[in-house]
Amino acid sequence: MSTNGTDGTRGRILIVEDDPEAALFAVHVLANRGRFEVTHTADPAVALRLAAAEHWDLLLTDLDLPGMTGLELLGALRAVAPGLPVVVVSAHAPATTDAVLGQAVEYLEKPLRVDQLIATATALIGRGRQPYPDTPGHDTLPT
Repeated sequence: MSTNGTDGTRGRILIVEDDPEAALFAVHVLANRGRFEVTHTADPAVALRLAAAEHWDLLLTDLDLPGMTGLELLGALRAVAPGLPVVVVSAHAPATTDAVLGQAVEYLEKPLRVDQLIATATALIGRGRQPYPDTPGHDTLPT
């Protein structure tokens, strides 16, 4: 599922979500209300290929994914798209919050709120790409 940006889009967002209803909600909110160009995939392996091949301003991913955990996706993502802002979403507060926040910029708990989703995307895209702890040569999260 993809929305192609025309005039007025505010950035490109890749969504990795295996729940069709959650994906539809996020795509609709970010594309129609937030005016972002949004592409969705349910497959984390496809997301990695897209992240390596194209420029994205933000990646929004579920923590529980088929075939690869969100943490595994984050680790692999840092190798192919260093500095790409990542928002992790989950219906369950992770026991590994520190691990998630070590590689993600933001953690949002489901159910997502429209205003929170748009504000988070806007803020992170506005900051741009930043070095993260697992990016070679960098030790700290952006402030």
